[in-house]
Amino acid sequence: MRGMRTSVAALLLLLAPMTAGAQFHDGLAPPDGNEEAGWSGRGELGLALSKGNTESESFLGKFDLAHVTSLRRHAFGASAQYASTDDIESARRYELHGTSGWRLDERSYVYATLRNERDNFGSYEYQWTAAAGYGYEAIRGEAQALSFEAGPGYRFAKDHGVRDRHREAIIRGLADWTLKLTDTASQEDTLLVESGSDNTFALNVFGVKVKVSDSLAMKAGLETRFNSRVEAGIRNTDILTTVNLVYDFK
Repeated sequence: MRGMRTSVAALLLLLAPMTAGAQFHDGLAPPDGNEEAGWSGRGELGLALSKGNTESESFLGKFDLAHVTSLRRHAFGASAQYASTDDIESARRYELHGTSGWRLDERSYVYATLRNERDNFGSYEYQWTAAAGYGYEAIRGEAQALSFEAGPGYRFAKDHGVRDRHREAIIRGLADWTLKLTDTASQEDTLLVESGSDNTFALNVFGVKVKVSDSLAMKAGLETRFNSRVEAGIRNTDILTTVNLVYDFK
């Protein structure tokens, strides 16, 4: 078990400097709409350790990487969460996602996306979702940005400990909002919904970020995860509060 904890910690520490993030809420084109913005990224790392009468540890790592031009954007990301108390695991979750988009005009675009989530303590051992659709930037400014995405998709999921697998068509929707509060502070909120006849999955990630330097920032976040269909004894909603160190590169 201690070897597993060491491996998880090493993985997250390696991911942090690799993946920093620039503006992930600017839409598919660079700020001026003409020049190529190139690669940008963001890495987040949170760590909590307790030793003594009670030994506990918690790790949270995220990274996002994007390549943006005037006509298209490719974005990739991953996250990992692990927690234990007195060598008893209480959380282990991994997620991978990727999206490619092609701009139709100044504010609208089409996209295709793929997401995989694995959760040792949820109703589903894993979920795969693939979707495509239309996106629109309702607000696109230096101080505020708001965009929406919607389209059909497909989900493949497996329950824990059994051979039951769920396959269903879904409707995917996403709302992405950022607001610049001051020269050094900003807030962002992203809501993702994947809804089908068997299960509705919703994820809302809210965060307030304060810059420490051009590349480093501290971020306080609230992540709410919901599944309408869960096994007996498992709650529909998980809430995670975080304080992470963020490293951006562009």
